[in-house]
Amino acid sequence: MPYRSSLLAVLLAITALAGPAAAQDGTIQLNEISVDAAGPGSSAPGPAGSGGLNVSAGDGGTAATSGGGGPSGITGYTARVTTAGTKTNTPIIETPQSISVVTREQLNDRNVQTLSDAINYVPGAISARSGFDPRFDQIFIRGFDVLTNQGTYRDGLRVIGSGFIYPRIEPYGAEAVTILRGPSAGLYGLGSPGGILDITSKRPVFVPFGEVQFQAGSFDRFQGNFDVGGPIEGSGGTMAYRLTGLRREAGTFIGLGTNDDRFNIAPAFTWKPDAATTFTFLSEFQTTNTPATTFYYNYPGFRASPYYMGDFRFAGLDQTQYRVGYAFEHFITPDLVFRQNFRHYGVFLSAKYVDINGINDANTIGTRDTGYIREGLVQQTLDNQLEARFATGPVAHTVVGGVDYARYSLSARFGFGLAPDLNLITRNYGQQFIATPTLGSASRQTQEQIGVYLQDQAKFGDFILTLNGRRDWVFQDNFATPDSAVSRQDNGAFTGRVGLGYVLAPGLVPYASYATTFTPQVGLDRNGQAFKPATGDQIEAGVKYLIPGTNIQTAFAGFDITQSNILIPDASSLAFQTTGGAVRSKGFEAEATANLAPGTNLTIAYTHVDIRFVNSVSSTGQSIAGNLVSGIPQDTYASFLTYAFPPSSALRGLQIGGGIRYIGSSYADDQNTVRNTAVTLYDALVAYDFAALDPKYKGFRAQLNGYNIFDRNYQTCSFGFCNRNQPATVIGSLIYRW
Repeated sequence: MPYRSSLLAVLLAITALAGPAAAQDGTIQLNEISVDAAGPGSSAPGPAGSGGLNVSAGDGGTAATSGGGGPSGITGYTARVTTAGTKTNTPIIETPQSISVVTREQLNDRNVQTLSDAINYVPGAISARSGFDPRFDQIFIRGFDVLTNQGTYRDGLRVIGSGFIYPRIEPYGAEAVTILRGPSAGLYGLGSPGGILDITSKRPVFVPFGEVQFQAGSFDRFQGNFDVGGPIEGSGGTMAYRLTGLRREAGTFIGLGTNDDRFNIAPAFTWKPDAATTFTFLSEFQTTNTPATTFYYNYPGFRASPYYMGDFRFAGLDQTQYRVGYAFEHFITPDLVFRQNFRHYGVFLSAKYVDINGINDANTIGTRDTGYIREGLVQQTLDNQLEARFATGPVAHTVVGGVDYARYSLSARFGFGLAPDLNLITRNYGQQFIATPTLGSASRQTQEQIGVYLQDQAKFGDFILTLNGRRDWVFQDNFATPDSAVSRQDNGAFTGRVGLGYVLAPGLVPYASYATTFTPQVGLDRNGQAFKPATGDQIEAGVKYLIPGTNIQTAFAGFDITQSNILIPDASSLAFQTTGGAVRSKGFEAEATANLAPGTNLTIAYTHVDIRFVNSVSSTGQSIAGNLVSGIPQDTYASFLTYAFPPSSALRGLQIGGGIRYIGSSYADDQNTVRNTAVTLYDALVAYDFAALDPKYKGFRAQLNGYNIFDRNYQTCSFGFCNRNQPATVIGSLIYRW
């Protein structure tokens, strides 16, 4: 393909430009760079890649760099400090809520290709409830959907999606992925009761570095990545840049002309005029092309047939998105800091799909219809924070307060039509003309949210008390057509969290917390009244242990979440919905993460979750109270281990690794009539650093990743519909880092 030759030219050009930088004494590998690295006069509390704990949230007595800056104190797969749980730099063991961090090194080792794949080894989170689906980053935490409940964040700011359109996150552009489990509305506002995902973007650092990759793999996958940056010459150490990008052309296991293509470019710039002030510009442009449908026609009895519902003649989902924003931080005094984070996002989608809506008794002909979707979504998010540190007698306080604002506008047009019948004997996909339906009038939806929040982290003796509260106002307008009357919904809620931890021994902190959440719901009931927001609360208790003198940390937590006022069919009139439903999720999680030596890491995660309808009815009006929610496995286990042979070994330079993912059984439908069977999947890693052969090859690495290596063929059913999952997949990478 022309793309492949042009891609190689670009990668070679970048490598050539990097030549002088690679020769400098400060040569380092990309995965050793910490997002805390900074230039002369930096207020960053520790050296890049040191692996030491940033004590700025504890004993340092100075306000910490935060505001979406992401986790720090990173060594291998372990991170000791995050901002996601408190909006301040706080050690994970001091945050009274379950938190997991997927570091850049883990993303590199597993060669993570989607955000959904990033959480495969995290407790409490699953991503395959609907089987293989490259269209969305759909993730469930503690049984609750994060995507549609607006629980995805980037650099501390909410990533808004609605309708059929959701911004896609490219994991190569992420420094880390933080998973905060449980309600988080006391700081962030509306969202999922299961928790949030916060993706930390790669940011400029004041050390020259670079990386280029070429990847090839299953299903005609070809991809090139690059990531370069460092200080800007002539700026006196006050400016740095970073440029990250990739280009992928790939098919999917569905075949039939389906694609998984992507182009991504993300420029970033940091200006640090003095030790007290930092301004970072963050941007991105991305295009993706995937199938508009990934489903297979279902036979009665919960079985996915071999008949793909789409048609490559009319099957593409094209999405273009961009974002621009900044993170500003200024220390007014060493213990008082102001931050402002802003982002503007635009996402535009065009999707054409075909459905098989019936098959004749002879199993020879499938009747089909078509759909055409055009949507655009523009959003702005702004967060103003003021953080202060002070003491009242023996009590040390870290207080953060702020006002944030979010707005989005969604415009959508839909068209529906008929497609020629599919011959199931010859499977004549793509051989017939399929007309594009005429689009109907545009519908429009806008939403504005204003939130005011305040939090105090108080330390007295060995006790750590965290209190936060927030008031939100949400205003939503819906227009069925440009000329129709507006349907207005105004919602508001007060949410919060109270958590108490106790330092029982060095690194050992048991804790308990209570938190609340809310989620506005669009639409009207049979009386023409707007739906009340769904509300939720959680009780969580656990213990966290960071073994002193090591990079080994463990955590155990039990939780009980109830979400009320969810939408269910109205038993009095099944054509309408009402807000009488409720679900309850309870269970426990265990996690261990360790860096045992350079390149040798371990992560273990186990989850038991029991999520049931407390009050709900099926689409036929039948009560399903007490039933388990479909597609959510009650038990999951995952572990991933890497081992790098030491320099003294004859196999020095070689790194091997493997992962096990056990996904327990779940129900295929909310009526709990049929179960999905449990499945165990295996992943593998083999890599070699060529510097072991000769120092002149420093930075060159070959890597091979395998996913579902034993080619387990299985399907996943939820809501009564079944879909297939991705078979064995292999990706090989050639990497040069300097």
